[in-house]
Amino acid sequence: MRVTWPRIVSPRVRSGCLAAGLFAGLAGGLLPLQSSARPAHKAEELQIYFVDVEGGQATLFVTPDKHSLLIDTGWSGANGRDADRIAAAANEAGLTRLDFVLITHYHIDHAGGFPELAAKIPIGHVFDHGPNRQTDEPATQQTWEAYQKAVADKKTHRTTPKVGDVLPVRGMRVEVISSDGATITQALPGAGQENPACAKSGPYPDDKSENPRSLGTLLTFGKLRILDLGDLTSDKEMLFMCPKNLLGRVDILVVSHHGTPSSSSPALVYGAAPRIAVMDNGATKGGSVRVLDTVKSSPGLEDLWQLHFSSAGGTEHNVKDPARIANPAGPDGGYYLKVTGRKDGSFDVFNSRTGEIKKYAAK
Repeated sequence: MRVTWPRIVSPRVRSGCLAAGLFAGLAGGLLPLQSSARPAHKAEELQIYFVDVEGGQATLFVTPDKHSLLIDTGWSGANGRDADRIAAAANEAGLTRLDFVLITHYHIDHAGGFPELAAKIPIGHVFDHGPNRQTDEPATQQTWEAYQKAVADKKTHRTTPKVGDVLPVRGMRVEVISSDGATITQALPGAGQENPACAKSGPYPDDKSENPRSLGTLLTFGKLRILDLGDLTSDKEMLFMCPKNLLGRVDILVVSHHGTPSSSSPALVYGAAPRIAVMDNGATKGGSVRVLDTVKSSPGLEDLWQLHFSSAGGTEHNVKDPARIANPAGPDGGYYLKVTGRKDGSFDVFNSRTGEIKKYAAK
């Protein structure tokens, strides 16, 4: 069955400084209209779809040669809503299969959609952190068991990588930063400086859930660096961010744990110093005031993009520009955000609700 995205308007280029409703002509006007009413894809670009799975995670990376990596699969249930939305992203990207799926951890909003997705599209290989560690939580244990069964039923290859491993995704480098509670202990190339934001962070309590077990990755495409740590908690962030920043700076930060306050310490957010951050929050899940404010105050941040307007954040703490939110307050449209990256470090962000594209030059 073919699934489609919500209806969107034609894409437009938006500058960073013009008011809503006035930018189209001043920022270069309309781009040539594509038959799909979406941005054209060039051969040497990395596509990243931030699929709206209502406060879970599903992030699809597609390399120039159409090799693919999906990080997490959203929720189960809701009549297969999240599997449908992910399949639609794959279809939009021109994929007939997913080469790799990475499950960061076994909470239902990250791994719950795997069986339904595996029934819709072939999956070549899965990565995970190993067995579920939160066995006393029924929903998580059930999610883990359903995931194992789907992997076995579909005869999908499964690997449990370790910290420091580089995953075999052709066309980009995917390095494991955290897995099953372990984190990197040596500075990555160019990193290792003292992190002044440590003074504003911690101490944090040890988290005993699946969250600190998250399989986190640094994804590199030429000069472009993207950090995705799943739901890694602040007690683990401190291990590789303090006293020295072993990670270095990134261009794009996927805000950990949907903006929940047990993650995204100043040590991580300020130390990584992203150019943009993308928060895969839901209307009533994630998007906490503390994390919204921490991310927005990060040194050098050009923009925060949100999948939803956060009810908890209200008008004071959500981003001020509604064009930076895929799904504003009100009826949910299931709109997505898409990043198109290039090896020189430049990238664009496309909001499927507005049809607008914001460009970020190489630095």
